[in-house]
Amino acid sequence: MSEILVLYYSRKGMTEALAREVCHGVDSVDDMAARLRTVPAVSAVTEAVEDEVPDSGPPYATPQDLADCAGLVMGSPTRFGSMDAALNHYLDGTVNEWFSAAAVGKPAAVFTSTSSLHGGQESTLLTMAVPLLHHGMILVGLPYTEEALTTTTTGGTPYGASNVTFNSKNAALSDDEKTLARALGKRVAEIAKKLM
Repeated sequence: MSEILVLYYSRKGMTEALAREVCHGVDSVDDMAARLRTVPAVSAVTEAVEDEVPDSGPPYATPQDLADCAGLVMGSPTRFGSMDAALNHYLDGTVNEWFSAAAVGKPAAVFTSTSSLHGGQESTLLTMAVPLLHHGMILVGLPYTEEALTTTTTGGTPYGASNVTFNSKNAALSDDEKTLARALGKRVAEIAKKLM
């Protein structure tokens, strides 16, 4: 069984919800499994502020997770049109994996969540792709053959899955957002399987 690393950071739960849908998509491909990981929050305090192991949820990612997996699907909340500092901090720690070309030729995709309608979802997805390109990964998006991409009134872009909670009284993924997140995970897993 080969694994796809589904790596995310989430503050209020929506990016985590997308990550779990991506995992369903990965797991739907024969002989492929999702490896769900998160990263700890960063702080301006120069001492460790979080336990080594989270109290609940998936374990924290290590750079070795990137090396071990056959592909990557990475998610972050949108922060001023870019990824959250916690996920960026993790990527900054993967220099040895970059030197050893541990991720070269592996498929990768991105996803995001934001609470504002024009909050920079697409710019976040594009900026998240930049370090993956530096790692030599093969970027995977969502083609317009995914019907939900052309009918959604919530999240979803060709650059990756997304969620928008603007004006939503109940913070929950829409059916289209779930469908597109699952499609993204499945697509990365299928491509990884073909490349192996």
